[in-house]
Amino acid sequence: MTRPEGSVLEAKPAISSPARAAFDPYSASPPASAWRFLYALNPLAKIAGPAPAMIALVFVRDLATPAAFLLLAYGLLLFGARMSGRLLAVLLIAVPGFLALVGVGFAVWTDASRISHEVVVVQLGGWVLYGAALEVGFATALRLGAILTLALLGGLTTTGPDLTRALIQQLRVPYRIGYTALAAFRFVPRFGHELAVIRAAHRVRGAAHGRGPIAAVRRRIGYVVPLLAGAIRHAERVALAMDARAFGAYAQRTERYRIPFRARDVMFVVAFWAVSAALFTLPLRL
Repeated sequence: MTRPEGSVLEAKPAISSPARAAFDPYSASPPASAWRFLYALNPLAKIAGPAPAMIALVFVRDLATPAAFLLLAYGLLLFGARMSGRLLAVLLIAVPGFLALVGVGFAVWTDASRISHEVVVVQLGGWVLYGAALEVGFATALRLGAILTLALLGGLTTTGPDLTRALIQQLRVPYRIGYTALAAFRFVPRFGHELAVIRAAHRVRGAAHGRGPIAAVRRRIGYVVPLLAGAIRHAERVALAMDARAFGAYAQRTERYRIPFRARDVMFVVAFWAVSAALFTLPLRL
């Protein structure tokens, strides 16, 4: 008899490794060092702290405010999150390059009739790029970058199961909705893994369909049936695991793992709100 997949809802994996995290991004992350403080915070605290600033940044128009929040988010990520080579490359190369591209793009598309013409940066024939247009473009880019990096504070240091448990335990989200959504999201990495296995099996068996776009379509059609069969088997195992735990039989459910909202979470939220208020009022005083 096939054993149900009991780890779908609540059981944590016996081994937490980078290989498992690559297979399932919703699995438990490897333990972080003590001074990487963001991992020790409640997931809701990492949402409640930056959320007001993220909303307010939509309405600012200056350069200094979003730049200050961008530096704040970078500082918290560099000191409070576990840094890998890929993440460092994204933060130090990809994000600044994206912001520069977005800033120039918005500057080019800014309506010249609605800005100041005092400073001319580039002039090519009849086309002129004004300094005010660059200011508008990079202000927009910095707002987008600040909102993105503030969202990464929780996104890079929170696992899916912990966020689900926090929503259920603190915000009283019905567990039928929370754990069902978590099980559905975990289908995605599972399908990716099974697709990689199917492709490897086709290569081992020498199932070649030639080259070109038509051959590529044929290969993908050949993946559909085994992938669908694997999805059905996985769904049956998930349903059996949920039934074995009497999922949905009662209005309330006990929790094996608690995600408390501690005093340090309150301090983080209050401190973040205070720093955000200071950063928003500082440009007004200047």
